[in-house]
Amino acid sequence: MTLEESILDTVRSLPPEKQERILAFAQELKAEPKRSLESCYGMLADLNIRLSAEEIDEAEREMWSGFPRDDI
Repeated sequence: MTLEESILDTVRSLPPEKQERILAFAQELKAEPKRSLESCYGMLADLNIRLSAEEIDEAEREMWSGFPRDDI
């Protein structure tokens, strides 16, 4: 038995209201937009984060200020 046949048999054994829920879920999965993973900007664009070059430079200085550490 293939996966498709197994799914169909399982769905057919359910009551109609649960079959409708499964159909709605399958349509939701089908309609899900695909996100590109090429750029993180696309994933975070809705957060409206704006950083200036100066803010990035300051964060880098803070991050690297204690590198390398002598106590390790």
